[in-house]
Amino acid sequence: MPKNKSHSGIKKRIKVTGGGKLLRQKAGLRHRLEVKSSEKTRRLSGTTEVSRADTKKVRKLLGL
Repeated sequence: MPKNKSHSGIKKRIKVTGGGKLLRQKAGLRHRLEVKSSEKTRRLSGTTEVSRADTKKVRKLLGL
């Protein structure tokens, strides 16, 4: 049986913490920032956890 390859796109987008949580960037902070309010851009900055519904899929793609 060959080894499973982890998904290179997911590797670049998801960080795994020491405790096993999956962190991702929030969507909506790439372009058209002049239209969005400062309050909204502050809210979108930083990282957040991957939702529980998607965790199983993301773990499989990462090869965990």
